[in-house]
Amino acid sequence: MPDFEVVLVEPKIPGNIGAVARAMKNFGMEKLVLVNPCEIGEEAVKRAKWGKDVLYSARTVDTLEEALSSADFVIGSSSVDTESERKFARISADPRESVEKIADLDGAVALLFGREDYGLLKDEIAKCDVLVKIPANEEYPVLNITHAVTVILYEIYMSKASKKGTTEASGKEKELLFEAFGRLLNIINYPEHKKKRTSVMFRRMMGRAVPSKWEYHALMGVLSRAVKRLE
Repeated sequence: MPDFEVVLVEPKIPGNIGAVARAMKNFGMEKLVLVNPCEIGEEAVKRAKWGKDVLYSARTVDTLEEALSSADFVIGSSSVDTESERKFARISADPRESVEKIADLDGAVALLFGREDYGLLKDEIAKCDVLVKIPANEEYPVLNITHAVTVILYEIYMSKASKKGTTEASGKEKELLFEAFGRLLNIINYPEHKKKRTSVMFRRMMGRAVPSKWEYHALMGVLSRAVKRLE
């Protein structure tokens, strides 16, 4: 199983932080990261129940970049998605299928959840390898953050991955792959206004594929040779 971390971006309600800690305890998760959170007080401790140890050991950081610095894979949660290929940054995947793809891989996986009022920003969503949307009633599809965390943790807990012994490309390796892809876009004079969204699309595609180390090296070799030949 991967080494999971639950990352809450700028949580505003202390009780929600405590409830998330409780849910993490229910499903055997220990690592909680809080990005620029509200003050954690008595209400958070009360809601944490037997998950107080998770709450007390939570790591607090100032920026999302710091929170994700050691992550090899980032799964973001959002209540808003689209089927439009032109807005691919918002195209979401099924949470169960996404979890099953990575359940038996090595590495650090960050489970990213946004603010209670308006979720994750566009730039934050762009950092996700996979964006998931929990299926819910179309008349009211927005889940409370504590419920969203609980559903995702449940899926992880229940997941029985079919992949065995696969070693996933690390976060650093994938970043090198994304950099190589960016160099290729530059060298072929790819339209400047399309570079950012095409890079995000490539990141998402790799996120859904969950490339192994062997696949990473094969693709990296192709990109590197292409860049050298064009140069």
